[in-house]
Amino acid sequence: MIKVPLSEPIIDKNDIQTIVSSLKNPHLTDGPRLRKFEQIFAKTTNTKFGIGVSNGTSALFLSLLGLNIGKDHEVIVPDMTFVATANAVFATGAKPIPVDVDETLNISIDEIEKKITKKTKAIIPVHFAGYPCDMKRVQKLSKKYNLKIIEDCAHAFGTFYDGQHVGTFGNAGCFSFYPTKNITTIEGGIIISNSKSFTKKVSSLRNHGLSKTLVERNDHSKPWNYDVVVPGHNFRLDEVRSSLGLSQIKKFKRFRENRIKAAMYYNDFLSKIHGIELIPYGKIRSHVYHLYIIKIKKNFGMSRDKVHEKLYSLGIGTTVHYKPLHKFSIFKNFKFKESEFKITNTAFDECLSLPLFASITRKQQDYVISSLKSLGK
Repeated sequence: MIKVPLSEPIIDKNDIQTIVSSLKNPHLTDGPRLRKFEQIFAKTTNTKFGIGVSNGTSALFLSLLGLNIGKDHEVIVPDMTFVATANAVFATGAKPIPVDVDETLNISIDEIEKKITKKTKAIIPVHFAGYPCDMKRVQKLSKKYNLKIIEDCAHAFGTFYDGQHVGTFGNAGCFSFYPTKNITTIEGGIIISNSKSFTKKVSSLRNHGLSKTLVERNDHSKPWNYDVVVPGHNFRLDEVRSSLGLSQIKKFKRFRENRIKAAMYYNDFLSKIHGIELIPYGKIRSHVYHLYIIKIKKNFGMSRDKVHEKLYSLGIGTTVHYKPLHKFSIFKNFKFKESEFKITNTAFDECLSLPLFASITRKQQDYVISSLKSLGK
């Protein structure tokens, strides 16, 4: 029996009432609630445009298409990320090129430059666990090699770098609202951008390539009178999930504060346990702690895998974020050398994600902490 889950979404009465209310509206998709959610999210991140989509993966895929990334192109991605980052690139016909990470588990800027070729067209920095990448250095590389930047912000709504919200440093920022994320629409995602032309193109791509939205078509006497300007897809965010997003975003600051407080509480106690090492995040960048990750070192006296098993037997949910991309069969023909991914490989052997969510209690955290203490030497 799980006593402390790895993650747990907060869905309250207001969320449920909002969802029920949306079901009474004649527009159940591509309607006013989506437009309002897009506007509020864009305002919250200080960008001009928001494009609600079906999930974070489709956000990445559509952004790549919107920037004309495709066949015979290469896109730099971190080796330590969920496979969705690479899958979005594969789906365009382009080739994802995994790069080693640094000690914060974000993409190594030094390693990026080693992997850039004439075919490289874009970089997808992932703000891993909610901690921002060094975007100033990413921007310098982008300018030097004329590369597009698509920020994978799936973990990072509410994260700032140098006072600027992540997702606003490049051509597009892509967010996920999966149930484990900092706010949820169950499934869902959004793209933010300051480019009007990019927004127009991607908005069409998410809706079969149509030149008009559903509301725009129904506002005229001939709703069938629209054009298809590009081959598109069906990646819309419906009104029900948009209404949940509108409700959740009102509580986001509280969710973020709770996560940060919980992470600091873990830090105070876990930093004193022999054989447990914390990720060395710098103090100059904000962190929303979508994930709380520790390293189980050899002097803990037990392997990471064994710690996971023991905690599970005690009713504590843990996992590893993530299996490195280069270890998947889909990359076997890329002929990478393990020496190219030294930090990623070490992290994969040592890292363990502990329970962290906005409603976690001190009692639950104390149980996790005391359990880890009991397992150490």
